[in-house]
Amino acid sequence: MVEPLFRTEFATPPAPGLAVTLGGSEGKHAVNVRRMRLGEGIQLSDGKGLRVRGNVSALGNNSLTVAIGSVTQEEQPAICLTIIQALAKGDRDELSIQAATELGCWAVVPWQADRSISKWEGQKIAKSVERWQTIVAEAAKQSLRVFEPVVSQPISSKQLVATIASYDLVLVLDPTAGIGLGSLDVLAGHKSVAIVVGPEGGISDHELVALETAGAKRVHLGEPILRTSTAGVAAIAVIQAKLGMWG
Repeated sequence: MVEPLFRTEFATPPAPGLAVTLGGSEGKHAVNVRRMRLGEGIQLSDGKGLRVRGNVSALGNNSLTVAIGSVTQEEQPAICLTIIQALAKGDRDELSIQAATELGCWAVVPWQADRSISKWEGQKIAKSVERWQTIVAEAAKQSLRVFEPVVSQPISSKQLVATIASYDLVLVLDPTAGIGLGSLDVLAGHKSVAIVVGPEGGISDHELVALETAGAKRVHLGEPILRTSTAGVAAIAVIQAKLGMWG
């Protein structure tokens, strides 16, 4: 059985042989939804690389106690992947960031593209960022990741162009690009890689020119035209394969 992972903040540094209580919403979920039992294995993390493994030693109504067996501070990945996801209608953008998190994306940037049908304005901005953060947090726990991606504030196309230089490499997914992502071999030496995913109607010509002029590279994903919900996920899978994630 795979040990489930729960998020918690540690009041004091955890260590083997000590016990820690999992309370709050996570403790309630562990006891009443996941129905953890005495003696079962469990993992705890602060979302910042700390992985605590242990066994359930006591159960409460909405909390449980974990007898700590091991504590590991994991290192950041050699290459941190950021998905810059254009806002899309329905839940397509949410499906994209959820799967991207499960595949190891490091950060998420909401992008108000020229052709984005969905708009985040006014009070909707804070609520939408919070919702995306919840989505990636749950996806990280499901995939047993001890680093939780951070969702930034939404950016415009002009702001996106201005951030290109802050990454070692920016890949713009564009079906009309002259080179395929699978044949690209420029990952070596880069520590931060961003993947730009357009909305349902695609990235506008103006945006493509501006991004490329700023230093981004346009790449395609083969003959199929993928939805915004799957394009970024496919790209991350290709990159992770190149980095040896699949062994």
